[in-house]
Amino acid sequence: MRLTETIKDLAVAPAAGYAATKVMDPISMTLYQLESDADRKREDAARPGLPYEIAVAMTLRLLGVDLHGTARQRAGMAFHYGLAISWAPVYTLLRRTTRLNPVLAGLASGAAMSLIVDEGITPALRFSAPTGSTPIATHLRGFVAHLAYGLALAAVTETAWALTRRRP
Repeated sequence: MRLTETIKDLAVAPAAGYAATKVMDPISMTLYQLESDADRKREDAARPGLPYEIAVAMTLRLLGVDLHGTARQRAGMAFHYGLAISWAPVYTLLRRTTRLNPVLAGLASGAAMSLIVDEGITPALRFSAPTGSTPIATHLRGFVAHLAYGLALAAVTETAWALTRRRP
C-alpha cells in the first residue's frame, strides 16, 4: 500500500510543482515592481542575470553544449520549472511523515526551498549575485514568493488527494 501511495504522490508532484511556479512567478514580479527604485537598481546592478539562465549556461558549458537565442531561453525555463517540479515532493513528504496541516506543510516547503536553494545553493554555485550584494528587499521578495509556491503546492496536492480520496 505504501509503495502505491508513493507512486501516486510522485504522479501528482509534477503538476503541483508546475502550477505552484505559475502562481509564484507573477507574485515575485509584482513584488519586484513594488520595490523602491533604489532597491531595484541595486539588485539589477549586482545581479549577473536570471539565476536559472546562468545555471543552464554553466551546465551547458560543462556538458560542451552550445545553445543560443530561443533554444537557450527555453532551456533556462526548463531548468526553472524542472527545479520547481523536483522540489514538489518535499510537500508530500512533510504531509506523509509529520502532523503538519496543509498550510503549515506548504509554508515549510516554500520556506525551505527559498532558504536552501535561493539563499544557499544558488549563490554558492554562482548562479546569482552573492547574498550580501543585494538589498534585503530582494531576499524578502524571494522568501514571500516561495511561501506562495508552497501554498500552491499544498492546494494542488490536497485537491488531487481529495479527488482520489487519498489524504494522508
